[in-house]
Formats: sequence, structure tokens, C-alpha cells
Amino acid sequence: MSVCGRSSSVEHQLPKLDRRVQFPSPAPNIVSTEKMKRIAVMIFMVLGLVGCATAPYIKPAALKAPLGIRGIYHKVEKGQTLWKISKIYGVDLEELARVNRIADTTAVEVGQQVFIPNRSQPQTQAIQYDDNDDFIWPLRGRVTGTFGQNINNMLNKGINIAPYGSVDVLASRSGRIVFVDKDFAGLGKTIIIEHSDGLFTVYGRNAEVFVQAGDIVRKGTNIAKAGSGGRDRGIYLHFEVRRGHLAQNPLFYLP
Repeated sequence: MSVCGRSSSVEHQLPKLDRRVQFPSPAPNIVSTEKMKRIAVMIFMVLGLVGCATAPYIKPAALKAPLGIRGIYHKVEKGQTLWKISKIYGVDLEELARVNRIADTTAVEVGQQVFIPNRSQPQTQAIQYDDNDDFIWPLRGRVTGTFGQNINNMLNKGINIAPYGSVDVLASRSGRIVFVDKDFAGLGKTIIIEHSDGLFTVYGRNAEVFVQAGDIVRKGTNIAKAGSGGRDRGIYLHFEVRRGHLAQNPLFYLP
């Protein structure tokens, strides 16, 4: 269950996206990069937001459905994420995390039993899940900062990934580049990709950027090289997943 409280921490001043705004289709000599950047900045509002954290996950002693809720249990298979499970059953991701008391800092594991509220079976074949919609890790590395963690008096709205070797940053999912800035809100060179279902991915602290606003990129495309930014000079990627303007736990989406 979500718990919100007062906090003295502030989050990275990232854009607050509003799905009511339709970004223009990329076309030469019609919409400039600077104009798209101004549009994105105007619809972003994140100053002074209070963070919310999910209650820690407590493994039940026995598999018992939450009182008053009908449903079934799903055994997590290899490669499945909480987001993918939510799509298979047509259940809201946040509700799935809340009912199962899955913490913001945990990812589901193979063999784990996840309770699916108000469902008796997966969605019908008429509403199929496309594996091409899956996310991939944007950088091969180690998570050094988790979602909701207080880092340098800032509430982390994503995860920080320190590279194992290669600093190549990949598009986690196919979509359109809607925002590129060379020094945004202390995150250095920042990229935002809009996806087809109201989700956005944010890539901050890049040393080099290989895309521009308006570009269409496929999942796995090398869009940047990880670097450093702000007061922390360590090399890592700051990665976020957002539904509209709301920050999501990236570990729910990554395999």
C-alpha cells in the first residue's frame, strides 16, 4: 500500500509530461529542435513534488488471497517483469504492486507467486501482448541508486546504473525522441523518448548524444554514451520510466 509523507528531499527537476499534449510528427524544416524543446519544458512541472514510497514487501507464510479480493496466482517465469504480467492479465501495474506489497526497490523473481486481483485467467486472445513492447536494460551495469532513494538530498525518481565496461546507452524501447538538452536540471546531457502507450523513458548524465528531437529510434539503438553531471562526477546513467508525468519504478519494467 502506498505511503506518502512530508519530506525535505527534492527530486531532479525533470519534465512533467502531459499526454494531452500531442507532439508534432517529425518533418524537415517544419518543427525545429529548439521549438520542440520549449514545448517539452513548458509541460514539465516537477518542482517541489513530495515522493511516495510503497510499503516493503513481506513474503507471506502461505499463499492466501488478500481478504475480500478474488483472483488467481501467477508464477513468474524467466524474462517476465511485473509490467509484462500486468499486461498479460490487463491489470493496472500500480494495483498489482500494491496488492502484492512489492517494494519500490525490488523486482519480481522467477518462481515468485504474484496475486492477480479480480482475474480468473489471462486476457483473451483478442487482446494479445506483443513481446516487442518489452523493455531492455539501457546500459549493462550495476544499479548504484534505487527508485525512491534519497541521494545527496534528492529523491531519486529512477535508477542509477554504473557501467560494467561499455558506456553505450541504448534505447530501452522503440519510440520518438521528444526532448534533448545538453545540460538539463543538473543531469547533464538528457534524452527523453516517448513511447506509444503513454510511457516515457528518461536518460540523463550522458557524455555524448547521438540523436535529436524528432528522431524515431528502435529498441536497442545506441543513443548516447554514459558520462557524469552535476556535483557527482562518477560515471553512470540516470534512467527513469514515466507514465505521463508520474515516475514509475524502472525495475518493474526491466527484465
